[in-house]
Amino acid sequence: MVCKAAVKAGASDIHIKVGHPPMIRINGSIQPIKGAPVVNNEVASRMARGLMNPKQVETFKRSPDIDLAHEVPGLARFRVNVFRQRGSVGMVLRTIPTKVMTLDELGMPTAIKRLAREQRGLILVTGTTGSGKSTTMAGIIEEINRTYPHHILTIEDPVEFTFKDRKSIVNQREMGADSADFENALRAALRQDPDVILIGELRDQTTMEIALSAAETGHLVLGTLHTLNAPEAINRIVDFFEPHHQHQIRHQLASILRGVVSQRLVPKAGGGRVAAIEIMLNTGIITECIEDPSRTKEIIDQLARGTAQYGTQTFDQSLYWHYQAGRITLDDALKFSGNPDDLQLRLSGIASDEWVEPK
Repeated sequence: MVCKAAVKAGASDIHIKVGHPPMIRINGSIQPIKGAPVVNNEVASRMARGLMNPKQVETFKRSPDIDLAHEVPGLARFRVNVFRQRGSVGMVLRTIPTKVMTLDELGMPTAIKRLAREQRGLILVTGTTGSGKSTTMAGIIEEINRTYPHHILTIEDPVEFTFKDRKSIVNQREMGADSADFENALRAALRQDPDVILIGELRDQTTMEIALSAAETGHLVLGTLHTLNAPEAINRIVDFFEPHHQHQIRHQLASILRGVVSQRLVPKAGGGRVAAIEIMLNTGIITECIEDPSRTKEIIDQLARGTAQYGTQTFDQSLYWHYQAGRITLDDALKFSGNPDDLQLRLSGIASDEWVEPK
């Protein structure tokens, strides 16, 4: 009943905490489900057990938290984290639509569709928790699935969006159920004849090393990172490694990185949310900025300059275009901007160059 009420209300997340009614997040704000009773410890524990299989129940007895997936047929899938807090059980369920939306349905810039046509290398989707990374990544995978006769292999914890085979065949491996851990699943993936490998999250040095190796040896590798923008994604990857390896990693990354898509969800004027998108494509000048740590800070300016020629764009450009189209308010455009003073000047018509949205 809680899941049904949350999906009906358009919630992105469900929070279960003892002493409170079930809470849901709608358009970024948390509120109680109307008329729902307060949850006690017995109810919370029973709800958690109802989401788990016997193996997961045993795992949770030995662990402070556990990730899993839950599906309500005909309604939605949920990514679930069950945890303990102050002697009681709590949980958060993230709603995952059963339908995978295409890049066109998501209204994504055409540069992202061009990225999906890459045959090898590394593509990153970055953003904070709840910024829509998984939805965008699923859209890229679906674009490949509908376009090429490939073998797509996903390695996730847990599996989120589920794909139907179209031109491609798609195998989805879930940690805990289908493999012990990311490292073993990734090493095995290279023996499973994949064309495309999706890694749910690039979380440590070992995972990153295998991903870079797979991208170097002719595979297209896609992964997510929790970073705010493209330059931060570069620095985060480099920081996974010891200082004496970082120069080599920068050169390796410069040669195999195809692009970085970063996003933030911004409140939409009149309700809902819209994605502000930053797109970095690995052009010649960007390659130089990746290789030279003193020039990584130049990336944002280069993305703004490359809009007409390459289709790259910055967050501030995306916010500018959303505001000009009436999709977001001025306050929210400035709130989510990386450089609000500069954006304010542009919105006032004071700028040395014009930002024209790519078609």
